[in-house]
Amino acid sequence: MFQSVRKNFFQRLTRIGFSKFDWGAAAASALLLILSFPNFELYPLAWIALVPLLVAIARRPAPLRAFILGWAVGAAFFYGTCYWLTYSMVHYGGLPTALAYLLLVPPTLVVGIFHGLFALLVALVIQKWGRMAILCAPLFWTTLEWVRLEVTGQLWNALGYSQAYHSLLIQPANWGGVYAVSFLIVAVNSIVALLVIQRTKWSIAIGASTALAVFFLIALSQNRPSDSVPTSAGVSVYVVAVQPNVPMNLEKSVAEMKALRERHVTLSRAALASLDTGPRLVIWPESPMNFTYAADSSFREFVANFTRQNHTSLLFNSLEPAPNDGSYNSALLVNEEGRLISQYDKIRLMPFGEYVPLPQWLPGASLISGIVGEFTPGSNYTLMPFGDDRKAGVFICIESAYPWIARRLTHDGANVLINISNDGYLGPTAVMRQHLANVIFRAVENGRPVLRVTNTGLTALIDENGRVEDLTEPFKPDVRIWANHPADKRDTFYTRHGDLFVYICAAISLIAVIAAIWRKTFKQDFKIHRITKINGRFINSGTTN
Repeated sequence: MFQSVRKNFFQRLTRIGFSKFDWGAAAASALLLILSFPNFELYPLAWIALVPLLVAIARRPAPLRAFILGWAVGAAFFYGTCYWLTYSMVHYGGLPTALAYLLLVPPTLVVGIFHGLFALLVALVIQKWGRMAILCAPLFWTTLEWVRLEVTGQLWNALGYSQAYHSLLIQPANWGGVYAVSFLIVAVNSIVALLVIQRTKWSIAIGASTALAVFFLIALSQNRPSDSVPTSAGVSVYVVAVQPNVPMNLEKSVAEMKALRERHVTLSRAALASLDTGPRLVIWPESPMNFTYAADSSFREFVANFTRQNHTSLLFNSLEPAPNDGSYNSALLVNEEGRLISQYDKIRLMPFGEYVPLPQWLPGASLISGIVGEFTPGSNYTLMPFGDDRKAGVFICIESAYPWIARRLTHDGANVLINISNDGYLGPTAVMRQHLANVIFRAVENGRPVLRVTNTGLTALIDENGRVEDLTEPFKPDVRIWANHPADKRDTFYTRHGDLFVYICAAISLIAVIAAIWRKTFKQDFKIHRITKINGRFINSGTTN
């Protein structure tokens, strides 16, 4: 039976008959998508990037053919934008460059499947309801971005992130998250594709109406002054953000560690000396320093002396003990008196970096765990004191790519968000601006400023509208001083209701797909039923039609 199914599948595959136009359209869409993202950042191209693919699908809406074209687009897109995953393999893992790039193929083929499913669904509805059904594309795309996060644990380079550095275009995130921006981009793509393949009075009218709807949704989403509730004048807390540029290939000799620690202190003290009196917070980022506050009494004494002598609180990254001899990747806050007052343990760990997502019974899994290390995920969304009467929500590194973490911290009462991060092990590549794009969206989604402090860059202050200020240069020691002014922001719709928008898209998509499949099945059953009846008239003269 299996051999028969496989034979039929390959027979159908060989009969699809891809044209040069099909592959040219797929290549064009993949290229336009890649150019839309950092480091190219030709962001307007995202608004037309899917047009070639959609036109190719609409011309011949065969689901299997569409799936293969979409899969090719998705795989090429992720390979072209996530090439930086090879950097650590080559520079720290010692793999040959060719092998590293070859190893990147399987994961990009996996995540590319979601683009394939998108194309398949578009072909299915066009096949059933005609070319006007191409306007379902934004529903399917948005749903499948959410499904990709749920299935793979990654939402990296969702289409909306291509617009991150243009704050006016990303304000819909305050009610629908990054999914809302992706939805609007695909809506414009579908309009353009419809007008390319079918220019009638109806299609022009619908296209114009949809374009106006997109424009007004973006305009109405802009942050309004009434969204801010001013409090007493003055500065809530002065923040000193230290970018130490700790190298990734540390030998960790006593002399080297001492010199790097002194770099942290020197940068911090120079900035503190320029500040007026008032609450002060120094932030040291995640880095290969691997501070161990609980296990190292000399380091505890060092931190206590630093905070007391400089009249400042200190937020820093530390390796902390977890149950069953485990370890947390933690953010610790020590106050001006040298006392530990708060600890946040990283909840979402990096696969194959901080844990191995493989069952231990799998051959070789225990070896991989021993090489990479196993951290214990935290479970508490801890808020930290920020100034006299404010709260800060801290998330660490890759947690910025998971919208629900920043949302939960904000929902629980965070007035400001802090992200400490280290992208150094992925080199001077596009990952730096791609990662920052995630942080920008977390600010807009929740209407909170984000203080991003990194080891090698890009350190920046992102305001609640997604504007990036005081951006540092990568791979250079630097320091930034930010005066955080007290203002209570009303919670955004996204903070209050989460991914409600994408749930609605998913529900409508499911109904559309079921209706399309049911209609096909019903029509087939109806034809068979009529044939049986007609044949019955000849076989049984007593049967009526």
